[in-house]
Amino acid sequence: MAPLKVTIWNEYLHELAHASVGALYPEGIHGALRAAVLERHPDALVRTATLREPDHGLSDELLTDTDVLFWWGHKAHAEVSDAWAAKVHQAVLAGMGLMVLHSAHFSKPFKRVLGTNASLLWREADEKERLWNLQPTHPIMAGIPDHFELEQEEMYGERFDVPEPDELLMISWFQGGEVFRSLCTWRRGHGQVVYFRPGHETYPTYHHPHVKRIVANAAEWARRRVTRATDTCTRSVELEPVPNPTKEHI
Repeated sequence: MAPLKVTIWNEYLHELAHASVGALYPEGIHGALRAAVLERHPDALVRTATLREPDHGLSDELLTDTDVLFWWGHKAHAEVSDAWAAKVHQAVLAGMGLMVLHSAHFSKPFKRVLGTNASLLWREADEKERLWNLQPTHPIMAGIPDHFELEQEEMYGERFDVPEPDELLMISWFQGGEVFRSLCTWRRGHGQVVYFRPGHETYPTYHHPHVKRIVANAAEWARRRVTRATDTCTRSVELEPVPNPTKEHI
């Protein structure tokens, strides 16, 4: 199989605006995610893009050449153009994988791909998160124990307004009592979609070994297997003689 091609999209605003976040992620959250992928897939081509670059750092050619797109966003969802959200959506339908991280649940591409509001409950109180592995034989869960803990994270609580996942791989418990469907997959068109909950910018979550392993595993699992246009209807050529093969379509 050809080397994995990953594009990591990040707002890259918190790291520049807040010294504490910049100290946690000196290369940006996109840099930490890039390192996590390369740790498991050293031959991968991992490119990055950020919100304030022209066209948000994206292009039609880049999306076509991307096996899986990571998306991290938080406070500037509205700044993402509707046109680029639509392009990401079409790329997923045509076969590109999409991994949506933490507060990108409210991003335009994710809501467009799933067709729901993706709303939820939240609380930022430096509380412990315990993540339970529900599908230990799934490829995304390779190398992950039956549970692990993040000592401090932002709480997300149900109800999470998403379609019923095709696969529910992890569920989280928080000290305040809430639970949350924290690792889910869906198929949309020819593309695979993954949502992974942890990753608030004020915590070192993307340096945690199990989080990094899940990120890298998901990149390989969700990668593009096919590229097929899905936004046009094409006349099919008959394989054997049929009556009126050129009959006008009305």
